[in-house]
Amino acid sequence: MSTTPEAAELRRLFLLEPGVAFFNHGSFGACPRPVFEAYQRWQRELELQPVSFMFDRSPQLLNETRAHLARWLKTSGANLVFTTNATTGVNTVARSLQLEPGDEILTCDHEYDAIDNTWRFTCDNSGARMVVHSVRLPLESPGALVDEFCAAIGPRTKIISLSHVTSPSSLILPIAEICRRAREAGVLTVIDGAHAPGHVDLDMEAIGADFYAGNCHKWLSAPKGSGFLYVRPEHHDLVNPLVISHGQYAHVKGMSIDLGVDDDERSVLNERHDWQGTRDMAAWFAIASAIDFQREHNWPAVRQRCHQLALELAGRISALGGDLPPFARDQGTWHAQMISIPVQGEKLAQRFRQLYRDSKVVVAGGEFAGKGFVRVSVQGYNTEEDGERLIAALTAVGLT
Repeated sequence: MSTTPEAAELRRLFLLEPGVAFFNHGSFGACPRPVFEAYQRWQRELELQPVSFMFDRSPQLLNETRAHLARWLKTSGANLVFTTNATTGVNTVARSLQLEPGDEILTCDHEYDAIDNTWRFTCDNSGARMVVHSVRLPLESPGALVDEFCAAIGPRTKIISLSHVTSPSSLILPIAEICRRAREAGVLTVIDGAHAPGHVDLDMEAIGADFYAGNCHKWLSAPKGSGFLYVRPEHHDLVNPLVISHGQYAHVKGMSIDLGVDDDERSVLNERHDWQGTRDMAAWFAIASAIDFQREHNWPAVRQRCHQLALELAGRISALGGDLPPFARDQGTWHAQMISIPVQGEKLAQRFRQLYRDSKVVVAGGEFAGKGFVRVSVQGYNTEEDGERLIAALTAVGLT
C-alpha cells in the first residue's frame, strides 16, 4: 500500500482555485487533475470519430467501467446503471413505481429538498402521501434511531426513502438495519447515497437496499455528471429509464440490438438504460480513474486524517457559535469527513457567501431544525493552515 500523501501534496493535484480554503467539497465535489485529464481524453476521443466511438466503442466502455465500479461497490455490474446524479436515480425509481391513493412514503425530516420534491410530485400524481418522521435530536445510539423510525412503518407504507449521509445534518444513518427491517415488513427501500461513495465504505449487498442512488462526483471526486443507480436483481424489470430509447425492448425476441458486447453480467436493466439518445458519457468513463486515484493515494488513511480534522474544527466552531447541543452526542460515530455544527446567528447563508468574497474561504451552512448551522466538509487537500483560516474567517463574520 502507498504511503499517505500530505494534504499540501494532494492540494497540488486538485484544480481548485489557488489561495482558497475550500471546505465545501460536499456540495459539488472537486476533481483531481489526473481524473479530469482522463475525462477530457474521453471527450476528445468521442469528437475524433463520433460514429465509431458511439456505436463501436461506447458499449464495451460502459460495461468495463460498470464492472470497475461494481467491484468497488461489491456487487454485480448487472445491478448498476449510470446516471448524471443521485437525484436522477431517485427520480428514475419514483417514476417507475406504481403507487395508489392512500399508499405511504415514509421518510424523515433530514432529507435533501430535491428528493422531498420528487416524492411530493409523485404523491401529487398518484394520490399517495408522504409521512415525515421527526428525528429526535441529539441522536444517542443507532439502535434507538432504527427503533423509533421503524415504529412509523404502517399498513399503508410502501416505500422508505432515506439518505445514507444526510445533507443538512451530515449524519451517517444506519441504513443497513433499516433496510433489513423494511424487507421483513414488505416495504421497498430507496436510498439517496449522494454523499456516500468515497466518503464511507460501501457494500451494496450488505446494505440490502432495493434501490440505491449514488454520486461519484462528490466524495469520490469523479467529474460532474457521474452517478449510478443500484437495483436489486428482482426489480430489474420494474425500473424504466426517464428517457425511452433504443434499449427499452432490446431483450424482446427478434428486437435485440447488437451492441458488440459479450458480457455475462449484462442485464435487461443495463440494456434499457445504457442508450438514451446522444449523451456525453465521458464523466462515466472517468469513474474508473477516480477509483484508481483514491486507491493509489491510500484513501482510507486520507479519510481518517480528514475525519480527525473535521472533529477538531467542529469543536472550535461550536465554541464560536454558542456551544449549542450537537446533532449527535458522539460526533465521531455519526459523522465522517462532513460535520454540521449548530450555531447561533441569523442570515448565515448570506454571511457565509461573504466569506469567499472577503477571506477566500468556502463553507456551507444556513438554517436547519430551527437553528443555524455550519457544515464543514474536509477533503484530502485541506491543510491545518486551511483550518486556521476557516476559524479566523468565522470569527470575523461572527456566529453569535
